[in-house]
Amino acid sequence: MNSPKPELPEINKEDRTPLVDVLLEMLAWQQKQIDELAQEILKLKGETTKPKIKPSTMDKEGAPGSDDSSSKRKKGPRRSKKGNLKIDETQIIQPDEIPEGSRFKGYQDRVIQDITFQTHNIRYRLAEYITPEGLTILGQLPEDIQGGSFGKSLIAFILYQYHHQHVTQPLLLEQIRDLGVDISSGKLSYILTEDLDDFHAEKDELLKTGLSVSKYIHTDDTGARHKGQNGYCTHIGNDFFAWFSSTESKSRINFLNCLSQGKTTLYTLNTGAIEYMAQNKLSVVILATLENISVCINTAPDGCEWLDQQGIVKPRHRKIVTEGALMGGLLDQGISSDFFNYQ
Repeated sequence: MNSPKPELPEINKEDRTPLVDVLLEMLAWQQKQIDELAQEILKLKGETTKPKIKPSTMDKEGAPGSDDSSSKRKKGPRRSKKGNLKIDETQIIQPDEIPEGSRFKGYQDRVIQDITFQTHNIRYRLAEYITPEGLTILGQLPEDIQGGSFGKSLIAFILYQYHHQHVTQPLLLEQIRDLGVDISSGKLSYILTEDLDDFHAEKDELLKTGLSVSKYIHTDDTGARHKGQNGYCTHIGNDFFAWFSSTESKSRINFLNCLSQGKTTLYTLNTGAIEYMAQNKLSVVILATLENISVCINTAPDGCEWLDQQGIVKPRHRKIVTEGALMGGLLDQGISSDFFNYQ
């Protein structure tokens, strides 16, 4: 059964009689029947059958990608490629020789797109005065460059190249130095990693605004290792906004802490907190104790003396109380209860 299939020798043209041609056709037909029966046997045995691969259509006329197919494709309306371009410079070019008596007819415009990279250094001369009382007053730098030596456009370019274009820090340092910027590797590292308070504030404002205009949100966590430690990236958003944060845990407590970004984290026992604890089957005895307590603290109950004072020692009970108190604090800060899934 495993013997190799014999190969027919090539038949010379003078030896191919009508009878030989008929026999060759019969052999081809028999081989096709044998292959089909072999596939059927494999199928009945539950074994893998030979896949059916469609023949290539690349060499056929009218195949996708051929000249005939592309020529028949319906063309859409042509758009003006340069109609809305901002023109920075206009140059008038006269013919080399203008015969006498020629009449000026107008211009034929040719728009050439180009780009320039060059430094734009500004010297701010801060005027200094002494008042009659002997006090010194001094002009102030624009708000966007307070305390720095680099303008906002250069900083934006650095951040764009590093985060969006994935240019490594050594290559980025070489690039901006080639453009004529006097900057040290330490200052570049500071711009990329430390001097980001405005961006963090904008990110927190994004979450706050997104929550205020949304009726629902999605959340997800993905794990990764950084410097030998496990970490997580938490996403909160919907069709209208997306917010991300790097955290050290993946839990409901982490999600609730993320919702309070930009605000003081409060742990509050109120109706919403008690309702959450009850729905998560907190001990009836503990619930009865907490219902008579009104507390608002800015320290996590989990692991603090407050839970010990209430006799809450089991890890599951401490977790539920912490989650409920966090939720109560968020409700007091105006976060919609629609964002909390009690189940």
